[in-house]
Amino acid sequence: MRLFSPLYRRAMVWSRHPHAPWYLGGMSFAESSFFPIPPDVMLAPMCLANPRQAWRLALLTTLTSVAGGLFGYAIGHLATDAVLPWLQDSRYWPAYQTAVEWFGRWGFWAVFIAGFSPIPYKMFTIAAGALSMALLPFTLASLIGRGARFFLVAALMAWGGARMEAALHRHVDRLGWATGALLALVVLAYR
Repeated sequence: MRLFSPLYRRAMVWSRHPHAPWYLGGMSFAESSFFPIPPDVMLAPMCLANPRQAWRLALLTTLTSVAGGLFGYAIGHLATDAVLPWLQDSRYWPAYQTAVEWFGRWGFWAVFIAGFSPIPYKMFTIAAGALSMALLPFTLASLIGRGARFFLVAALMAWGGARMEAALHRHVDRLGWATGALLALVVLAYR
C-alpha cells in the first residue's frame, strides 16, 4: 500500500517552494520556545532538494532556532509564574523537571546536549530563563549545540543529494511501514 510515497513527493515539492526558507526559519524559531515539531523535518528535505543551499539552510535554521531559544529564555525569565501551571498540566512537565535538574549539575553542557539531541530544547530554554542562567553561556551553548545538529543534518542530506532522494523515493513506503511497526512494538512493549 503506497501511503508514504505521495506524502514524500508533496514534502519534496514544498521543500522547493520559493517561500520554504521563510517557513523553515519560522518553524525553527517557534520550536525553540513553544512549537512541538522539530525543524529537522523541513531542513532535511530542503537540503535534499537543494544540496547547494544546504549550508545556508543550516545557518538559517541555527540562527532562527537560537533566536527562538532566546525567546524561550525570556518566557522563563519574565513569565515563569504564568507558564508553570500550564507546564505542570502538560506532557512537557517531566522534560522541564529534567532540565531543571540538569542545570543544577551541568549548566552550559545541559543546554548544549539539549540543543544537539532530540530532547525537547524548548524546555531547556524556558528552564534556563526561569533559573536565570547567564545569557552569554546560554547563547553560546545554544549556538554550538543547535549548529552542530543542523549542520550535521544538512551535510548528510547534501552528501546524499539526488541519489539519496531517488533511493528514498523508491523505498519510502517500506521505510514508513517499518517505522510504524517499530513504533507500535515500542508502544506495546511499554504498556
